[in-house]
Formats: sequence, structure tokens, C-alpha cells
Amino acid sequence: MKPVFAALSLVVAVLCCANSVWANTPEEDELAELNKIEAQLLLQRQWIDYRWKKASAACYKDFFVTYCLKGTRADYREEIDPIRAQEVALHESQRIVRDKIKDANDAKRAAERADPAKAEQRADNKKAFEQKQKDEVERAADLEKRRKDAPRRAQENKAGTQLD
Repeated sequence: MKPVFAALSLVVAVLCCANSVWANTPEEDELAELNKIEAQLLLQRQWIDYRWKKASAACYKDFFVTYCLKGTRADYREEIDPIRAQEVALHESQRIVRDKIKDANDAKRAAERADPAKAEQRADNKKAFEQKQKDEVERAADLEKRRKDAPRRAQENKAGTQLD
């Protein structure tokens, strides 16, 4: 049991250290927290839906079905409205945080593009690509020329290799 516990504690320690190495930005941490809250709200919503469906099903056992369904629907609305309001505010916060993350990533990419070393590397890559394209066109033209000359060369070879 002790080796298993030691191995388990080692794995936990490694994961804790790895988490600090791959540290997220504050915005990403905030987005993760908002996603957890969203999961909790979803769970609450699902429980409310479950209770409403159970109550609606029970209404069909009563004589006054419509009256009972109206009551369960009113109870459902009473429970779901605060959750819906929280979801709207949460989604707005998530949009704002996602926009911040996107803006930060865009700024980082723009800074990388502005780096002179990267610009030089891109220019070299572009020149190499254009050279490969030219070489491919030349090879294709040479191949087409050889195909056109093939019957003539075959005749020359045939004429030159006849033995008497």
C-alpha cells in the first residue's frame, strides 16, 4: 500500500508543478472559472426541468389537468427566471473575457509578424517557394519538349544503330 501511496503522491506533485509551468493568463483563468459557473447553472436548469416534467406527468393523473399544468408551468417559470438572468449575465461576461483573450492573442501575433528576424525568414521562404515554382515550370517544359522529341530521337537512334 505504501508504494502505491508514494507513487500517487508523486503523480500529484508532478501535476501540481506542471500546472505552474503551463500557467494561464488571468483572463484564461477567469474564463475557466466562468465555465465552471456555467456548468453549475446548467445542472440547476436540468434539475428544474426534471422536476417540472415530473410534476407535469403527475398532473395527468388529476381531473383538472389544465389547471394543474398551469400551476406547474408557473412554478417552473418562477424557478427558471433567476437562473436565466444569471446565464445572461454570465454569457455577457464570457464574451467580454473571450474578446480580451482574442485581442491579446492578436497583439502577440502582430508583434511576432513585426519581428525583423521573422520577416526575413518569411521573405526567404517566399523566395524559396517562388524558385521551386519556377523549377517546376522548367521541369514541366523540359519534359514536354522531350516527349515531343521522342519520336525523332527514336528514329535517330534506330538509324544510327543499324548493323550491316
